[in-house]
Amino acid sequence: MQSVLSCLDLGSAGLALLLGLVSLVLLEIFTLRSSRSRNPPGPTPLPFVGNLLQFIKDPMNFTRSTVLYGDLCCVYVGRRPVIVLNSVEMAKEALVQNGTVFSGRPQMPLIKWLTRGYGIVTVTYGHAWKQQRRFALHTLRNFGLGKKSAEERVAEEARCLITEMLKHEGKALDPMHPIMNAVSNIICSIIFGDRFDYEDKRFAKLLEILNENARLSGSAVGLIFNLVPFIRHLPGPQQKVLQNANALIGFIREMMEDHKKTLDSENLRDFIDAYLVEIRKQKSNEDSTFHEDNLLMSTADLFLAGTETTATTLRWGLIFMMNHPEIQDRCHEEIIRVIGYDRPPTMDDRASMPYTLATVHEIQRIGNIVPLGVVHQTTGTTQLQGYTIPKGTESVPNLMAIMQDKEHWKYPDTFNPENFLDENGQFCKNDSFLPFSLGPRVCLGESLARTELFIFFTSLLQKLQFSWPHDAPPINMDGIMGLVRQPYPFHMICRSRERSVPSSPVTL
Repeated sequence: MQSVLSCLDLGSAGLALLLGLVSLVLLEIFTLRSSRSRNPPGPTPLPFVGNLLQFIKDPMNFTRSTVLYGDLCCVYVGRRPVIVLNSVEMAKEALVQNGTVFSGRPQMPLIKWLTRGYGIVTVTYGHAWKQQRRFALHTLRNFGLGKKSAEERVAEEARCLITEMLKHEGKALDPMHPIMNAVSNIICSIIFGDRFDYEDKRFAKLLEILNENARLSGSAVGLIFNLVPFIRHLPGPQQKVLQNANALIGFIREMMEDHKKTLDSENLRDFIDAYLVEIRKQKSNEDSTFHEDNLLMSTADLFLAGTETTATTLRWGLIFMMNHPEIQDRCHEEIIRVIGYDRPPTMDDRASMPYTLATVHEIQRIGNIVPLGVVHQTTGTTQLQGYTIPKGTESVPNLMAIMQDKEHWKYPDTFNPENFLDENGQFCKNDSFLPFSLGPRVCLGESLARTELFIFFTSLLQKLQFSWPHDAPPINMDGIMGLVRQPYPFHMICRSRERSVPSSPVTL
């Protein structure tokens, strides 16, 4: 009798559990339907996970598909609705006309775990963000941002990069490390006051973990962590992300401690010096957000943003040049015609190199390293295209859709510098070109990135010719989606252009 009652109890418990789960799923479906009825149209979400599985399976195709739902689309990350801005008109209305409302940042569990809420890039719109961004912009300008000295620094580093690449002339070379090192040296000279040699093994390891974190944080690992933050207590790749982040902060902390010992407030050497002096100045200010934790994280933000984005764009650029050797040759011919083989390029040369400038822009457009931009969050309730967008709603500009919009581009889906040239072959701007986003949260280092991309790219094509190894397999042009869209690892062959120049005929 007791065993029968025991079975009945287990059966009742199982039935109750099943009914509870069914009720939970039905409630979730009802909640989703209610939410969808209030939001713009979008792909059908699954209970609890939303559209996450669709995105993880094929992020590029999922991003492309959102344009099927119109200028505004709603997708779900778990249970959270995210408004996707699929046209330049919608992006401008939200991020510029209503810029203050759309300038927040969501407190994503992974980012909060890694940054503890400090820094610039991921901090929400408010007093701390304004103080840190204003200081960073002012200090970067003091140390050359947007000035001739920055151009000269980039040109000199480009020379070092070419020398490094020519050590492997004619042999298959993975360009990831030399390009990352070269690009990183520019921001390092501003924030640390020094550059790092290409043979520096410790710095090479730091760049390796930087690249790994950029890949992991925006991959399925980061998405799942933000959905189920409890996994921070479990073993897995998320622990590697934290370990890498701590290694970067440890490196910056060492730099900070060294700077403290040699600090001369009358002769500031770099961003860290300027920040340490600002901490002293603001010590008695209760409103101050200047302290060592913010110094470490703001420096990390500048280091990451100043390295990964431009280096990744240049790697995409090399791929496009090897895929389109006729474009590579035409750029080289224009560069040599304007500046020859010996003089380094400057930003003033852009006006005389419309095709090369158009090619750099086309690399940014079709290479598009952040297809869905950086996520924003509304700081108050607002209206957009007739929809009520509640406070705390996340939104992203679909930069892929905007920069491949058939209404605004001559060749939207293919790599073609003609997208930036008028009928006379002169460079022309396009309002739908938004690689740095727009509004109050526009990329902090836009002017430096523009300088780096033009001078590095022009210098490389001035001196070198790039081609695929004869046995190179076709590369997947969708790339790897992370914090930035990286190309799959590849090897290339580089050869000196100068050695192939025919000698002038001898006149007798």
